[in-house]
Order: sequence, then C-alpha cells, then structure tokens
Amino acid sequence: MIDTNRQFDEALALCRDIFEKKLADYGASWRIMRPAALTDQIFIKAKCIRSLEIKGCSAVGEGILPEFIGIVNYGIIGVIQLEHGFSDTKDIDNATALRWYDEVAARIRALMIAKNHDYDEAWRMMRVLSYTDLILTKIQRTKEIEDHCGETIISEGVDANYMDMVNYAVFGVIKLTHGEGE
Repeated sequence: MIDTNRQFDEALALCRDIFEKKLADYGASWRIMRPAALTDQIFIKAKCIRSLEIKGCSAVGEGILPEFIGIVNYGIIGVIQLEHGFSDTKDIDNATALRWYDEVAARIRALMIAKNHDYDEAWRMMRVLSYTDLILTKIQRTKEIEDHCGETIISEGVDANYMDMVNYAVFGVIKLTHGEGE
C-alpha cells in the first residue's frame, strides 16, 4: 500500500530544505513581494514546466522537478504574504520565516488529506502534465480574483488557489522523485 501522507511529507521536506537554504543565502527578502507578484512568479515557473514538457529539453539546464519545488515554496510564501502582509524591507528573521512556512505547510497538508479522502487518490492516476495545466488554470483564476481586488461571488479566494497549486506541485514532486512521471 502506497503511503500518500509519508510521500507528501518527504516531498514537502525536500521543498522546505531548499527554502531553508535559500533563506540562509538571501534572508526573507521575499517579504517585499506583493501577492500579485508572487502569482506571476508561480506563473513563470509553471510556464517553464509546460515548455519543458512540450519541448522535451532545457536550454539552461533546469528541470521540471526544481520548478515544481519553486511552485511549492512560492505558493507557501503567497499564503504567508496574504496572512501577514508584505513589507518594504526584510522584516523578519529566518526562524520566524521557517515557523510561518511550517504553519502554512501543515494547513496545506491537512487540506491534501481531506481532499485525497474525498477524491480517493485520483491524483495518482493523473499525468504530471495535468498538474501543470491545473496550476496554470489556478493562476489564471487567481489573477482574475486579484484584478477584482479579492472579491468573488461564489469562488474560493486567492489563498485557496495558492494552497491547491502547492498540492498539485507536491504531487508532481512525488511522481518525479518516485519515477512515476512521464
């Protein structure tokens, strides 16, 4: 029996390790980014993945896995920025950044468990390229919501879209690290 929760935790630990190392290099410089800029950063990463999926090669030596990891980390940063606001400076220490990261990651994990229960592991039967397209769709939805100043009539907000993008990206990390990707 495949243990989704364990695989999710392993993939998230990989993403957190990269986040922590970049935090050591740059500090919490991302605190300056407004949510709309984070949406665009996630868009760049998802477009890169789609391009690599279509072209089958990279001109700069990057791969699909690092881009999915970037989507996980920027998505978590996006939720942090929505909750704590952005800043004009790097206004928190690394320990606070990691604590906030872990808090958001725990909520995203809980969401995955609930949805995975309801959808009965459907993500396992999906292609990695479907995660890419779903992330790109969530980005377009997020941009629309941002253009409407966060107002929706019936839809979930930007935070829910970020959390869904993170979950799809984690599924991509799982499939690619376990040799299940195309």
